[in-house]
Amino acid sequence: MLDILFVTDFVCPYCLVAKVALEEALKETEIEARIRIQPLELTQEPKERIDVCHDEERKKRYQVLVAPAKSLGLDMKLPPSVCPRPYTRLAFEGLFFAREKGLDEKYADLVYRAYFEKELDIGEMDVLCALAKQAGLDVTQFRQALEDGTYTTAVKEEVENSRNVLKVTGIPAIYLDGEKIAIEEYTKEEMVRILQEGQIAAAKGMCCGLDGCG
Repeated sequence: MLDILFVTDFVCPYCLVAKVALEEALKETEIEARIRIQPLELTQEPKERIDVCHDEERKKRYQVLVAPAKSLGLDMKLPPSVCPRPYTRLAFEGLFFAREKGLDEKYADLVYRAYFEKELDIGEMDVLCALAKQAGLDVTQFRQALEDGTYTTAVKEEVENSRNVLKVTGIPAIYLDGEKIAIEEYTKEEMVRILQEGQIAAAKGMCCGLDGCG
């Protein structure tokens, strides 16, 4: 089984498109794989949250995702009208809860889409609890875990690993059996080529850098 490490933040549009493209490519190639999401918060508390809604340069850069997102059936708002951009530590703590229940992939997909398609504030506890319910999780236990900070340390440790061990400088950062792949087109077809032929290199296309997107 192919081991895929997917370093991401839930507020990175390139990550959602890449993840869906990768999932579709895995279906087409019938390659068995397990995608493990590893967090890298673009904006960590207490750093000031970013207003992506009024950043014209960022909006221009996002246009590279319009066609591939549409081809994948994603109705993405680029950017969503959630200003400023949410913190995501709490959402990742929810992911860790979901992981223990075997529902992390379903939960993650709901969180990405809640932000980019439904324009919901995924930094809000009530929004995350509603998504947890949709994912089939026990909402009472979910809320309690987040309120208690059960997974706070674990999330911070993984973010630290992404930044200082893997030394990720842009997301998504995707590793197939430990080897980082390059993404430029963000399409299913590109992902199929990578899975079948391999394309190991530093990413050349647009991505979310740690100090913004570009």
